[in-house]
Amino acid sequence: MSTFQAPKGTYDLLPPDSAKYLAVREAIAAPLKNSGYGYIETPGFENVELFSRGVGESTDIVSKEMYAFETKGGDQLALRPEGTASVLRAALEASLHKLGNLPVKLWYSGSYYRYEKPQKGRYRHFSQVGAEAIGAEDPALDAELIILADQAYRSLGLRTFRILLNSLGDKECRPVYRAALQDFLRGLELDEDTRRRIDINPLRILDDKRAEVQQQLAGAPMLRDYLCDACKAYHEEVGELLGAAGVAYEDDEKLVRGLDYYTRTTFEFVHDGLGSQSAVGGGGRYDGLSEMIGGPALPSVGWALGVDRTVLALEAEGITLELPAATSVFAVPLGEEARRLLFGVVTELRRAGVAADFAYGGKGLKGAMKNANRSGARFTIVAGERDLADGVVQLKDMESGEQTPVALDAVVDEIRAKLV
Repeated sequence: MSTFQAPKGTYDLLPPDSAKYLAVREAIAAPLKNSGYGYIETPGFENVELFSRGVGESTDIVSKEMYAFETKGGDQLALRPEGTASVLRAALEASLHKLGNLPVKLWYSGSYYRYEKPQKGRYRHFSQVGAEAIGAEDPALDAELIILADQAYRSLGLRTFRILLNSLGDKECRPVYRAALQDFLRGLELDEDTRRRIDINPLRILDDKRAEVQQQLAGAPMLRDYLCDACKAYHEEVGELLGAAGVAYEDDEKLVRGLDYYTRTTFEFVHDGLGSQSAVGGGGRYDGLSEMIGGPALPSVGWALGVDRTVLALEAEGITLELPAATSVFAVPLGEEARRLLFGVVTELRRAGVAADFAYGGKGLKGAMKNANRSGARFTIVAGERDLADGVVQLKDMESGEQTPVALDAVVDEIRAKLV
C-alpha cells in the first residue's frame, strides 16, 4: 500500500528538530515583545487583489509564484506569499490607526507560500517571523526595527551575518531616477520578459541575478545620485542611529528587494554561509502601501525574518542551541497499583511545572527504562509492589546512575528541589 508524502517543495517539522525552530521563533519574537509590539494573526489566504495591488503585479512573487485559486463561491483568493499586505489590511479593517497611538506596532509568525523551484533554503512553504510599525515616518523607527532583528540574531549566537542598507527614494525623487534608468535599459540587449519589465518596474532589473544581465548593468545610473535632499538626510539619520547603537551595516546602493511597495529605507540580512540563498531576512519602509490597498496615507516600516533560513545559518556557523529537555522526570511503574499511584505523581509534577512523562503500554522494566533513556529525562521514578509496601519510590539520577528511596508523599518536593 502506498503512503502519502508531503507536497514537493514543502517539509514537515518533527521532534527533535522542531524544538530548534520553536526556539528561533521565540528568540526573534522576544525583543519585539519587549519593545511595544503586539501579536497579530491573519488568515492563510486573502483576496488576490490585495497582493496584486500591494506587492505588485510585475513582481515574480505575484506574476509567477503566487498560489491563486477560485473558491466554490466564485471568490478569487491566494495563499499569502508574504506577511506585510495582510497585516496592514487587518490593521486598516480594525481601524487600529484611529485609536490615537501611532505607530501601531505589530508582530506575527506563520507560514507563507510561493510556487518556486525547490532547493535548500528555498521552499514552497516557509516560515517567517515579521514585525510592522504602521503610521509614523521616523528614521528612529527604521533603526529600531533593524536593531531588534540584529539583537534577535545575536541572542541566538549568530555572528557572521551582514546588514545591507539602501534608500529607494520617495514619490518625489524616484520617478526622475526611474525615467533615467528606463532610458539606459532600452539601449541594452535584453530578452523579451526583461524588456517588458522596463515599463512596469525597471528597478527590479537591477536585482537580476544572471551574469550576462549584470555585465550590461555596469554603467547603469545609480539611484543614490538621484535622491532628493530629504531622502538623503533620512537615510543618513538611519545610518547614524545604527552606528550609535553599535550595529554595523554596509551601504549597498544596488539593494532593491523584490517587492514594489518599498520607499526610502530598504535593508537585508545576509549570511555568506548559505550559498545562493544568502538572505535570511529583510524589509524596509513602505509609505504608500496603505493607499495602494484603499486605506489612508500611513507611512510604515517592517521586516520579515526567515525561520528556515535562520536555522540554516545556525548550522552554517556550527551553533547548537541549548534547548531545555522536553522531559525532566520519567515514571516507570511495575504492576497495577504502582501504575495508578505513579500516574498521580506525574500529574502532580506537571501541575507543579515539572516536565514529566510516563511509561505507557504496560512495558516491563527493561523496555520502560529504554524509553526513560530516550526521553532525555534527568530523573526516573521506579516503583514496584515492595516499594509501595514501604511507602517509597526509587528515584534514579540518570546522569550519575545513583538510585535512592524517597517517601511517596515527598517525591514531588524532592524532585523540585533537585531540579532548581
